[in-house]
Amino acid sequence: MKDIKCPKCNETFKVDQAGYADILKQVRDEEFAIALKEKLEQAERDKKNEILIAQGQKDQEIERLKGDIKSLNGDIKGKDLEKELAVKEALTALEAEKNKEMQLKDDEIANLRDYKQKLSNKMLGESLEQHCEIEFNKIRATGFQRAYFEKDNKVVDGSKGDYIFRDFSDDGVEFVSIMFEMKNESTDTKDKKKNEDFLKELDKDRAAKGCEYAVLVSVLEADNELYNSGIVDVSHIYPKMFVVRPSFFLPILTVLRNAAQSTIASKSELALLKEENMDIANFERDLFDFRNAFNHRFRLAGDRFKEAIEGIDETIEKLEKIKKELLKSERHLELAKNKIEDVSVKSLTRGNPTMAAKFKALPPLDHSTLENYDDPSEDED
Repeated sequence: MKDIKCPKCNETFKVDQAGYADILKQVRDEEFAIALKEKLEQAERDKKNEILIAQGQKDQEIERLKGDIKSLNGDIKGKDLEKELAVKEALTALEAEKNKEMQLKDDEIANLRDYKQKLSNKMLGESLEQHCEIEFNKIRATGFQRAYFEKDNKVVDGSKGDYIFRDFSDDGVEFVSIMFEMKNESTDTKDKKKNEDFLKELDKDRAAKGCEYAVLVSVLEADNELYNSGIVDVSHIYPKMFVVRPSFFLPILTVLRNAAQSTIASKSELALLKEENMDIANFERDLFDFRNAFNHRFRLAGDRFKEAIEGIDETIEKLEKIKKELLKSERHLELAKNKIEDVSVKSLTRGNPTMAAKFKALPPLDHSTLENYDDPSEDED
């Protein structure tokens, strides 16, 4: 809190930070407006003085030129026309310069007036916004502890509203939201706007920020009895939209907020239902993902199993072929064995008298030595 002393009554009173800042701003704005007004008035006086000076100088020049014309009347007439044309050209040039200087001054004054108008409109708009913010902050602690009321600083699709209001239940569920637009206007504004000129953009901003209601706080159309009567419902133009004067800012805010409080239970249930539906949706999504992953793995395992079975079948087929070949080899060995057993000296020497005579000349075979003879074929096992 700050102590403020009244310069008239010398009484000291206290104001909070917001009130102090507002007083300082009012003083700065008033000083700036006075300085700007003085600058415009001085520019007007300078313009008039310069015009008077320029007119006096031009008039003197014109009179001098007229005197020259008169003095030249006695000269050779052949030169009169040439002198007259020269004087006219000089007069024309002086008039053009005079008009140019006057236009520059007019442009400078017009620019200053335009700047003043724009600045005035900006200050008017800011003052209305600050008025609404101060009014809300006065009652925030009494019944809006969980409410949000801040400037809309996020631009969406090239536009934004002025303020957004949102309020929440004890469990954090939003049960009401309002997009506010504040429109002020100077009394000397020539291009007068209508409230309906701003409804379309307000509805667009409301939709972009996901607000349920839209309220235009306006001083436009000051003589319109419809808007001066109180809260004006324009829902026939845009849904859930109202136009109010600044004095009805808190009433419309309170009415909409209190009306929405009755929906807290249903909105909490709806939020819980949405959360449950989200959980179910997440479960179904996880189950779907698991089923897809399992089916994918199952297909891969099936493909690998099929490939393994086919490999086993091919191996069995090869082993069967090898088995058949081995069986054939066994039969060939059996036949070879039988042939060997049929071999004798007699069979080998048949038809060969030389070998028969040699075998016949050999001494008789000692069978005792055969009993101790090791068959080499047995060692191979």
